[in-house]
Amino acid sequence: MSIIGLDPGWTWLIGGILLLIAEVIAPGFFLIFVGAAAVATGLFTILFGLGTAPQLVLFVIYALLAIAAGRRFYAGRRDSSDPLLNNRAGRLIGKSVTAVTDVDEHSGRVRVGDSEWSARGGPAEAGDRVRITGVDGNCLTVETERPLPSTDRSQS
Repeated sequence: MSIIGLDPGWTWLIGGILLLIAEVIAPGFFLIFVGAAAVATGLFTILFGLGTAPQLVLFVIYALLAIAAGRRFYAGRRDSSDPLLNNRAGRLIGKSVTAVTDVDEHSGRVRVGDSEWSARGGPAEAGDRVRITGVDGNCLTVETERPLPSTDRSQS
């Protein structure tokens, strides 16, 4: 007999279902394995009328198997080939942007898409094109873009 008056198998089932619901509400990708192990333990307990010690052993075995299967199945899917996936500022390095205000080694502003960012480096005047060379906190490091030399062949 269970503490709350239910058959132990049903207690395992209800607990497992509550853990699965908790995983849906607050995903952390761990409760799903523990919940699945509790549901499996509950079903096994209902079918075979297991005592407390075998239930606990079975739950531990099911939980370890579920976690091992989940790690194996999702191991290659969690990693991204893009090291800057969640680093918005880092993804800007190398891009050409326009200076909104004068940029020097102390301050300045540049337009990136539809937003403005603090910038240092340059020197550049408002309206000049600059290239982002690095990020220092939330401030971009920029350098003035040098125009390519003309390839006027008429003088040769």
